[in-house]
Parts: sequence; structure tokens; C-alpha cells
Amino acid sequence: MRNYRERLWVPVSYWLLGLVSVFLMATILWGGFSLAVGIGVYIVLMGGFAATLAQWGRATIEVSNGELRAGRTTMRLAQAGEVVPLDAAGTRALRGPQADPAAFMLTRPYLRLAVYIEVAAEGSARPYWLIGSRDPAALAAAIERSRPQAHAGGTAVG
Repeated sequence: MRNYRERLWVPVSYWLLGLVSVFLMATILWGGFSLAVGIGVYIVLMGGFAATLAQWGRATIEVSNGELRAGRTTMRLAQAGEVVPLDAAGTRALRGPQADPAAFMLTRPYLRLAVYIEVAAEGSARPYWLIGSRDPAALAAAIERSRPQAHAGGTAVG
């Protein structure tokens, strides 16, 4: 049973402002070259930018069957300790000055909020997960709701 699913879509403003900026950059780089080189510059820069934003927007967060899946990484919720939805200041601190290099982070620059999930499993290489979300309270609540499934032996791969 799926308790929560969120796709980390890139906002339209990133697409619009980014494409305008890349278009202007390509126009500047084209100066003095032939039409064929200009077309190549536009294709490479615009295509690279679009591919980057499309890749950012592919990430999903899902809580189901006693596990948390963030992108391609999975954690059994039986291994989760404290779960805290963070405000913008808390997220900024854990992404920056207070970050642990061993932590798993799935954040995006356009997501100002996140959920902190302590990893309580013995011998884990990751002390915590920091998952960016547009609705961290709902994600934290879904993790808490799914814990009984995790402790009851839900099917989890990880």
C-alpha cells in the first residue's frame, strides 16, 4: 500500500529563466561564426540545459510497504529513528554548515523544505537522510504511518 508519493518537478520559473539565459549565452557564443556553428551552439546549450532540468525533475519520493524510496535509494522504515519535518532555516543548516558528508541527501535548489530521518540501524554508513519536499509534514506523517508495517515485517528491499 502506497502512503505517500511526490515527484520533485522543476518549477516553470526555472525552465523559463534558464532557457532565456541559455538562449542569450548561445547568441553571444554564436557571434562571428557560421550559421551551422550557431545552430550547433544552440542545440548543445539548450539541449544540455533541458536534459539537466529533466533529470532533476525525474526524482520521486515514495513511502510504501514499510520502506522509504528516495530517487533510486531505499531504506526500510524499521531502520528509521527520529523523523523531523524541517523549516527553511533547518534545511539550509543541514544542507550546509551542519551537514554530515556521510549523510544521504536528495535535495534540489528549488526545494526550501526537507525532512530529517535519523538512521537508527547499527553499523549504518549513513547517519541520517535529508529529503527535500514541497510538503515535509505530509512526508513525515506518511513515514510515521508506515512504521507499523515496517516492524510487522513488510516486504522491503534494501
